[in-house]
Amino acid sequence: MRPNCRKKPSGLRRAHRMGGFTYLTVLAIVTIMGITLAATGEVWHVALKREKERELLFVGDQFRRAINSYYAHTPVSGSSKLNRLEDLLQDPRYPTARRHLRKIYADPISGRPEWGVLKGASGEILGVHSLSEDEPMKKFNFSFADSNFEGKTRYADWVFMHTPGAEPPRQLAAKLKRES
Repeated sequence: MRPNCRKKPSGLRRAHRMGGFTYLTVLAIVTIMGITLAATGEVWHVALKREKERELLFVGDQFRRAINSYYAHTPVSGSSKLNRLEDLLQDPRYPTARRHLRKIYADPISGRPEWGVLKGASGEILGVHSLSEDEPMKKFNFSFADSNFEGKTRYADWVFMHTPGAEPPRQLAAKLKRES
């Protein structure tokens, strides 16, 4: 043995080995936390997308009802054509305020106020749809009014359309009450 080489005390060697073990433990914990956060982020993303779809179905139904109401309340001496979505907010065919929709909702999927508009042969608005090309998560189990959305591959294919002859719920209830 050389005189300059000293043997490390046994306690120091044990502390050195423990430092490596602590490092590996911290590394494993950080890895597990990363995996957990990634999984949580994915679950959150799916939940957010499903909530936006539910909101789109609600808002689209509001547009559908408003368009149906607009056509059902056509005055005898007025035009029945709906030319702009803004006419649902303040019906220009009446001298007093008549509203079919509270506000022009933003598209829940894109977050923008623009909507795709389905027009009839003479340019009248018949329905609205999202402009999003994203694929919906919901493909089946729609309500009866939205049953034509089954199997659609884009939100833009979900068209909330006027149903000719559809009466607003209040008028239908009053009509049924009178008949009974």
